[in-house]
Amino acid sequence: MLRSLTDFIAEIAGGNRATAFAENDYRLAAAALLVHVVTIDGVIGADEMGKLRRLLAERFTLNEADAEKLLEAAIARDAEAVDLYAFTSVLNRAMDDEGRKRVVEMMFEVAYADGGLTEFEDNLVWRAAELLNISSRDRVQIRKRVRDDFDD
Repeated sequence: MLRSLTDFIAEIAGGNRATAFAENDYRLAAAALLVHVVTIDGVIGADEMGKLRRLLAERFTLNEADAEKLLEAAIARDAEAVDLYAFTSVLNRAMDDEGRKRVVEMMFEVAYADGGLTEFEDNLVWRAAELLNISSRDRVQIRKRVRDDFDD
């Protein structure tokens, strides 16, 4: 039902969700992880959603309309997923170590966008980083760097 609704919305918006971002598109997998970060604490704030939209556009070099299509597809994909592996396995196949570290960095950036990191968000990023084969040391360094950027 959710898929039909998102397909209907995509059709009205002038595009087909399925053709814009394939299920194995690393951008869709990364965006779905970011959506999961935004929704994990049960509070979907405007600051987090704004940061998410900006990151999608900037990091994946998308115009505003394509970034919005990616976001819609990611919301639907996240709603369908039963675990993080569906996303991290795509990212592991498509990205090198630095690319996967950037995804973890994006996750922290979205989590900190509302001014702080909840234990749910921190745990989610930790689990995703483990599945992305990012060491604990690297994850902690990334979290510190992102936190310091938000404190400035």
